[in-house]
Formats: sequence, structure tokens, C-alpha cells
Amino acid sequence: MQFTLQHNDTTSQARAGLIHTDHGDIHTPIFMPVGTVGSVKGVHLREVMDDIGAEIILGNTYHLYLRPGLDIIEKAGGLHRFNGFSRPMLTDSGGFQVFSLTGIRKLTRDGCEFRSHIDGSKHFFSPEKVIDIERTIGADIMMAFDECPPGTADYSYARKSLDLTHHWMERCWKRYKETAPKYGYHQALFPIVQGCVYKDLRQESAHYMSNFEAEGYAIGGLAVGEPAEQMYEMIEVVNDILPTDRPRYLMGVGTPLNILEAIERGVDMFDCVMPTRNGRNACLFTAEGVLNMRNAKWADCFEPVDPDNHSYVDTAYTKAYLHHLFKAKELLAMQIASIHNLAFYLWLVREARKHILADDFAPWKRSMAEKIMRKL
Repeated sequence: MQFTLQHNDTTSQARAGLIHTDHGDIHTPIFMPVGTVGSVKGVHLREVMDDIGAEIILGNTYHLYLRPGLDIIEKAGGLHRFNGFSRPMLTDSGGFQVFSLTGIRKLTRDGCEFRSHIDGSKHFFSPEKVIDIERTIGADIMMAFDECPPGTADYSYARKSLDLTHHWMERCWKRYKETAPKYGYHQALFPIVQGCVYKDLRQESAHYMSNFEAEGYAIGGLAVGEPAEQMYEMIEVVNDILPTDRPRYLMGVGTPLNILEAIERGVDMFDCVMPTRNGRNACLFTAEGVLNMRNAKWADCFEPVDPDNHSYVDTAYTKAYLHHLFKAKELLAMQIASIHNLAFYLWLVREARKHILADDFAPWKRSMAEKIMRKL
């Protein structure tokens, strides 16, 4: 994998770059639709590639390990061949999902024992096993195994959690270096910087992870309950330390405003379930604000969902029609809304890139921030 930093915006810390992988190029800043079980929920992968124009999607190690299982994925020739997505893919380590299984998991220095949320069967993830799983899934970018502490964790817990994440990173890196890709193309491994909302821990972790000279770095453990301003502060702290010639991936974030704020602070890559999850619940993001399509005010509004931004809205679908579909509990409503939100997120990061290249990202971002999250 190769990252080319193409331009630094002179009005902020925002960057435009290009990530080259064996499955194609990724123009940054970029948003990655979440394909948890090998699919983006409610959306055809053809639509993800052709209509939405996603350059990379994300898969989940925990879920794919449990179902369909590694034997099936390996027999298929890896996840790309299994689901037919021909562009780059990234897999998280499953750490966030495993540690979300409160009450049905046991954490030790060796790894994490947990029970499946599907059938209650017992499993164990070690750093080495997670690397082996991700090799089998075949993602272009793999994440190291880490613990994701809650945003409200006290300093003592955050300290112990960080020590464990660093110990696991050593083992992940060793396993990564002594194994090879299974399907004939390169796989990169990104360390994950942790440290909760504590500046000294974040600084320590950023320095520690930088020593691995990886092909990119992730920032984890944010947008997990802490105030947004603390999240932005931690991004600044970490990005002051991480290498400038490698991509930076902020995991699991977030709202359109969160993404713009993070781009301004030098983040390159994002993923979040919000576009599809909110879409399924009748919440649509637009450049003018957020729409609740169940609201009665849209019942006789025959405008496109976002009239001023036809580049990502299918103008055949009006607000009135989408309101009707949601009121009728028609499955098509959720599909249209999911596609719209994903397309909007991709439009947003592409517009951000244009303004970075034009050296006017900060004033453009300020104008967008004033309206992007208001309720219409």
C-alpha cells in the first residue's frame, strides 16, 4: 500500500491524499460505508460501487468470523470474491464488538474469551488469531486487536487498557510479519491509538504506535460517550504526533459535522453506521440540514429530498413520496434513505477534498457547519 500526500490546506490542518492498493485507489478524505457481514445493510453492492461511488468499504472481523465462518470465506477465495466487491476493503479487528459483549466475555492478557451473540458458543480471540482471521478474510487494510474503553472510563482503567492494547499490538505486529497474504495481493496492518480522553495517554500511545512504521494508523476509542469537544481535542493531540506521510483513520465517526471537524484536524479516513442506521429510521442528511421523513409537513412536498445538490440525490423521489413510503412501512423507504445518506456522506468528503485542493477548506467548512446538523 502506498499513500501520497497531495496537498495540505493552508487554512487548516486538512489534507488531500491518495491511497494506492492492489484493488484500486482511494482519494482522501474518504468515507467508508460499513459492510458488517460482507454487505452494506439494505443496499446492493452494485449500488454501493456504481451509484454511490464508494471507493472502499469496511467489514467486521467478529461478525464474519461467526457467520458465514472462515471456511466458507477461504473456499470462496476471500471476501472480495465471496461478496463481489472488487474495490478495496478494510476489516476492523472485532475488538469493539467483543468488548461490547458485557457479561458474556472475559478479558485477560492473553486475549478475550467471549460467547457468540448468535448461539452462545464460546470463542477466544488472541492478537495472533485476529491477524490470522483478517488474513483469511482478505481485506486490503487490517486493524490490530485492541481494547476500546468507554469514553467515561476513569484514568486507572484507561491506563490498564492502554497497556493491554500496546502489549497486543506487539503480538499483532509479530504475527503480521511472520505470515503472508493468502490471495496474492498485499494487506496492510494499521495500529490503533487508544488512551480514552486523557492527553498524556493519547500522546504515549501515538508515539508508541508510530514506532511500528506501519502503512497507516487508526485513532480508536472516540465517539464512545465522551463530549464532542474532548473528541476533537484528542484528535489534535494524536495528529500532532502521528507521521504526516501516512493515512490517519478515525474509527466509527460519525455525524457529518464530526467528519468535517476531524478533516479540519488532519484525519483522512472515516466509517460509521449512521448513514444507513439513521436512514432506516427516516432520518435523512442534506447540505441544508436533517430531515425527519415521517414528519407530516412533507406529505404534500413534491420537491426532491435535497433540491440544491442534485449530484447525489435521485430527483425521481420526492419528499412526499418518501414520507408516504415510511408511513406505509414500505421496505423501499429504508433502501432509498440508506442510499441517499451514503451518497450524501460521499458527496460531503468529495466536496471537502475539492476545497482542500482549492485552499479554502476552513471558510467552506464554517459555512457548512452552520446548517448541516440543523433540523428542517
